[in-house]
Amino acid sequence: MTHIQSNDPLAELPGYVLRRAANAMMGELGARLAAIDLKISDASVLLLIAGRSDMTSSEIGKVLDIQRANMVPLLNRLEAAGLIARQPLDRKSQAIVLTPAGQTRLGEVQAITHAFEADLLARIPDADRPHFMPALKALIG
Repeated sequence: MTHIQSNDPLAELPGYVLRRAANAMMGELGARLAAIDLKISDASVLLLIAGRSDMTSSEIGKVLDIQRANMVPLLNRLEAAGLIARQPLDRKSQAIVLTPAGQTRLGEVQAITHAFEADLLARIPDADRPHFMPALKALIG
């Protein structure tokens, strides 16, 4: 883990520290998911569509803030791995759904994600935890 140096003049800028924290956390989560051969974006799709049969690729992209050009290879990779399938919704749209193998992998993703989230929150002082998520959500808008 990379630490911010005490003599770093940027260490007092909230945006800089937030970016560094996000990069560190995503790096750590990415390494944990790599153990099951998934990227964060792969795991995010599996978590998002779990138990659903009505989400299209464009809806997934909107929720996860992934551009269409990046959604195609992402979904193709998950489909090639046998984790998702496409099911017709109507004449124009297809839903992205988990396959049985995707359901199994989802369980692994959930275990890794829950452990990661618990470890992340354990780094936040107890007194600050109630304010942590509201503060982050306020930044999103």
